[in-house]
Amino acid sequence: MRYNLPIEYSKATPKQRREVREQYIVEQAGLCMWCFSPLEGDPHPQMQKMDINLKLFPPGFLKNPVHLQHDHDSDLTEGAVHAKCNGVMWQYHGR
Repeated sequence: MRYNLPIEYSKATPKQRREVREQYIVEQAGLCMWCFSPLEGDPHPQMQKMDINLKLFPPGFLKNPVHLQHDHDSDLTEGAVHAKCNGVMWQYHGR
């Protein structure tokens, strides 16, 4: 299924979130929306150098390598990001 992006993250089922994440990956040409490195590989070296406090995140936060990023204020999806980039965005930038 193809979605009219962005969607409201909290109203999407896990299946819809997965499908939306996959759609973003295609629309972003396989690049992370945050660091612009390929999602199939590691985040940009600058992101890799940044420590994230895993105690701030749910258990298994880094288990899935690619996350669906959403704005916590508007609840709208923004794109696909590396798990590490998602942690950096939240911990250091409040996103």
